[in-house]
Amino acid sequence: MDFDAYARTGVDLVNARLDDLDALRALFPDEHAWMRDEAAERDLTIFRRAQKRLRDVFEYGTSGRDAEAVNELNTLLAAYPVQPRISGHDSSDWHMHVTGRGASVSAEYLAGAVWGLSVWLCEYGSARFGVCADDRCRNVYLDTSSNCCRRFCSERCATRSHVAAHRARKRAAVSDQAAAPADASLTPVS
Repeated sequence: MDFDAYARTGVDLVNARLDDLDALRALFPDEHAWMRDEAAERDLTIFRRAQKRLRDVFEYGTSGRDAEAVNELNTLLAAYPVQPRISGHDSSDWHMHVTGRGASVSAEYLAGAVWGLSVWLCEYGSARFGVCADDRCRNVYLDTSSNCCRRFCSERCATRSHVAAHRARKRAAVSDQAAAPADASLTPVS
């Protein structure tokens, strides 16, 4: 079972724009095409609620509120219980799924996402849950850096933020130069 992949589904959900049913369907990768086909309005409502609660988990983790992150994940684990089953098409393709056959789209997806994030928290700690430091973004991510120092969800956001900070420093320096009094060595002495 690839727990990291399940945890990444939680990240994908939190970062998704769930404006309508088509946006929800876009969340599902090709290997879960059945979810795209079966997703309904009731799933959209459930996904939106879970999205907010999972964002809270990342906010708690980022701000060092481990107990609150754990409490929220435990509540979500109770709401979306894991019911493992072996699945596959032949004896060379057996693999585990987190919910039983016939589960709704939301039950299947959310059980995996919550389970994956819970395993991630137990394995790496909630400090590895991140919220992008770029205020224009605010996407969440799982910090896989070697020294737990990641601050941005992507290189794009890191670059954009660093360029904006550099430009702000340059503007401030130019502004400071313009406001500085004339060089005292050029002032006539009386």
